[in-house]
Amino acid sequence: MNFLEFNDVTFTYPAVEGDLDENGKQIEPKPVFEHFSAELPKGFVSFVGQNGCGKSTLMLLASGRLTPESGTVSLLGQNPATLGDEQKNLLASVIYQNMEFETEDKVSELLSFVYQNGALKGNAQAIRGSTSLTTQNYSLLDEVIDVFELQNVLEHPLTKLSKGEIQRVLLAFGILYGSASLFMDEPLFALENYQKENALAYLKEFVHKTGTTIYISMHELDLTKKYADTVLLFYPNRDMALGTPEEVLTRDEVEKAYGVPYAMLKDHENLSREYLNSLATQKGESQS
Repeated sequence: MNFLEFNDVTFTYPAVEGDLDENGKQIEPKPVFEHFSAELPKGFVSFVGQNGCGKSTLMLLASGRLTPESGTVSLLGQNPATLGDEQKNLLASVIYQNMEFETEDKVSELLSFVYQNGALKGNAQAIRGSTSLTTQNYSLLDEVIDVFELQNVLEHPLTKLSKGEIQRVLLAFGILYGSASLFMDEPLFALENYQKENALAYLKEFVHKTGTTIYISMHELDLTKKYADTVLLFYPNRDMALGTPEEVLTRDEVEKAYGVPYAMLKDHENLSREYLNSLATQKGESQS
């Protein structure tokens, strides 16, 4: 049994009322996926491709947060869209882009709540163990606080945190809930470079030691090459390539996926939203 299967899936976002073309007619969105079938493996899998290519939609369909118009999705042998909220969350947790919170609860209280009320029920040992000989019963909660550098924000509400701090808390939430799979949509965008490295190293270790599967989208090709077990590369025409980083992230395939010459990419291939937008602008100007 494959970990994740799409069988003849078609999905289109609903039309936005008042979204009109130049002739005043309602714009009808095109399908994001049409008769799409695929089989994806377990492990630490990176989704790569330019904005708007379908990465986020695929994650939401796979985790049951969106329901296809036709066709079926199977995650660990279950159709997540048919499950109740609790069963769905235990099967698949999702970290969305730019999640917002209004709660004034402290970070420490929220971390404990997620840890106690997920699959782990507040009872999981750290996967690495404590580096301190004086620390007893070093838990997974203790470990994620250390790994994601949350010590200084534990007594603060989420509403008072920076974007980078919020993203690190969200990463901790994902680990502490204990779902069978995690879908992370650009969770590293506001982190410092060393924090991205630390987070990815830990997530990959967590996958291999616990059997959890993580699907993650990020623009940093250098980090995908370094940490991902498998890469799903999205092309603008909705075609995809699946394989190891070495197999998929070749010069020709990256150029095909991003629509710009490989030489125009930054040395460390950090494909941020701002950088990709600037490349698109340059390309448009050169053709005008």
